[in-house]
Amino acid sequence: MIPRYTRPEMAQIWEPENRFRIWLEIETLACEKQAELGVIPAEAVKVIREKGDFDIDRIDAIEAEVKHDVIAFLTSVAEYVGPEARFIHQGMTSSDVLDTCFSVQMVQAADELLADLDMVLESIKARAMEHKDTVCIGRSHAIHAEPVTFGLKLASWYAEMDRNRERLKAARKGIATGAISGAVGTFAHIDPVVEEYVCEKLGLVPEPVSTQVIPRDRHAEYFCVLAIIASSLERIAIEIRHLQRTEVLEVEEFFSKGQKGSSAMPHKRNPILSENLTGQARYIRSFAMPAMENVALWHERDISHSSVERYIGPDATVALDFSLRRLNGLIKNLVVYPKNMERNLNQMRGLIFSQKILLDLTQAGVSREESYRMVQRNAMKVWDEGKDFQEELLADTAVVDALGEEKIRESFDLEYHLKHVDTIFKRVFKD
Repeated sequence: MIPRYTRPEMAQIWEPENRFRIWLEIETLACEKQAELGVIPAEAVKVIREKGDFDIDRIDAIEAEVKHDVIAFLTSVAEYVGPEARFIHQGMTSSDVLDTCFSVQMVQAADELLADLDMVLESIKARAMEHKDTVCIGRSHAIHAEPVTFGLKLASWYAEMDRNRERLKAARKGIATGAISGAVGTFAHIDPVVEEYVCEKLGLVPEPVSTQVIPRDRHAEYFCVLAIIASSLERIAIEIRHLQRTEVLEVEEFFSKGQKGSSAMPHKRNPILSENLTGQARYIRSFAMPAMENVALWHERDISHSSVERYIGPDATVALDFSLRRLNGLIKNLVVYPKNMERNLNQMRGLIFSQKILLDLTQAGVSREESYRMVQRNAMKVWDEGKDFQEELLADTAVVDALGEEKIRESFDLEYHLKHVDTIFKRVFKD
């Protein structure tokens, strides 16, 4: 990721320093358990723990020659440890280090993302409570449908992001596995208790069957969850973009003093944050497909997955971390225009109450087919001639005969549509 979209706390997880530090801890923990088993001298472990270190520039220089990152790392560590370094990596293979480290990094990244989601959920909930009763028009096919509240829109976003939090928790659990099983995963040269010890110390669980790598269905689930979360962010972003259109203007991204919207048109205030989130979502979703393609490796292992994961691990998590933080600020500072919502609600001169009239007619004994015809013929006059829906109904003898004037007027009541808002909020927020 480029610095523009990178938060240092997430970037640090994927820096070489963190990666090699995890590698060293994996190797050292394995040595500790090997010493308990009598495979290597206890004195050697003490030296490895005290002297173990590495030099990133030196690792890069060695790798340029040997063309193998783990060998380059072990060589650098050996230069610090001395003769006792011969006991490091006993019975292990490169994937034991690489895959276990990658799991640790993805768990670390998931913890950052879960913290981000908590912030987003808190912000959405606060705005939902603020606008629980702020009435606006609900739309289907982008056409005015029936009344809702802006709080209900926010409650829908909250419920979806809460589901995403549960998905990410499950994906975190799924990816929190380690493997110290040696070549082709048979533990031929290393005891399984070493794997158990290393995993426990790192907060992981042993992979039941690791062949020579951790099965990539776990990774596919992880990156697919990130893609789903990104898609949810885009759903919110697109709604905000639609609601900020000049002819709608029910909400607007905060426009700070001194901010400029266009290099050509000084009047512009554009929804750039929401548009950015749409772009970020496209980018993050693109990582789901290669993650799924990585599931199918040859036999016990190949490295066709390796280069892909070196990209998508950092890029997907860094991009989603940035996006969640951006969404959080967008929601907290979102400008809401209740008067414009009221204006738009009344734009279609009462058509939004057509279903209530339809149902009233059926309750009065008119067939559904005839009721629909009666309502629609009056509704079309509003569309085509700019008439007022209630006035047209009151002038329609058949409708008045079936319902009476008072019942028709009663059916144009906003509260009828909003009577269960409290119920929905209790379902969503559980309080």
